[in-house]
Amino acid sequence: MSLLNSLLEYNRGFVERKEYEALKTDKFPDKNLAVLACMDARLVELLPKAMGLKNGDAKLIKNAGALVTHQWGSVMRSLVVAVYALRAEEICVVAHRDCGMNAIDPHAILEAARERGISEETIVTLRSAGIDLDNWLKGFANVEESVRHTVSMIRQHPLIPRDIPVHGLVIDPGTGSLDLVVDGYPGLDEAP
Repeated sequence: MSLLNSLLEYNRGFVERKEYEALKTDKFPDKNLAVLACMDARLVELLPKAMGLKNGDAKLIKNAGALVTHQWGSVMRSLVVAVYALRAEEICVVAHRDCGMNAIDPHAILEAARERGISEETIVTLRSAGIDLDNWLKGFANVEESVRHTVSMIRQHPLIPRDIPVHGLVIDPGTGSLDLVVDGYPGLDEAP
């Protein structure tokens, strides 16, 4: 059985058993919180449990490395929507130790793409179109500094209100222990 068929088969039983009823909530986060976290599979259940979050408590946005790399990208759009349309009043950026984005090698990623059938012509065309693939695929060397940078990008965004605290944390994917990197409360009234 394929993975997709297995997921769909499980879903049919989930719906038939009405397991969704215990998870019912609305679109507004009960804790008025938006969380930007890494997509690492170890955090799927660990992160919400380590933060004491249950279904409906927060808007959870995930990407590789819990990074904001562009002021006008989809992550920032999601955060702006969370603030203005979904009542988020605080934002937490949560990266993690032992992250795959830590010192990721863009050249290795592109080589793997070539091995999977992406042509050199495609890569050259993207570069010729002005896409800096090496920078786009680059990770980070220090997780705490990456969190500080992302928090700063969010705080400095012209559409994020000055009264929204933006916190930065790093979670241990083995234990769930959270380390505070940026406390978003001090200086809320100050311009970034």
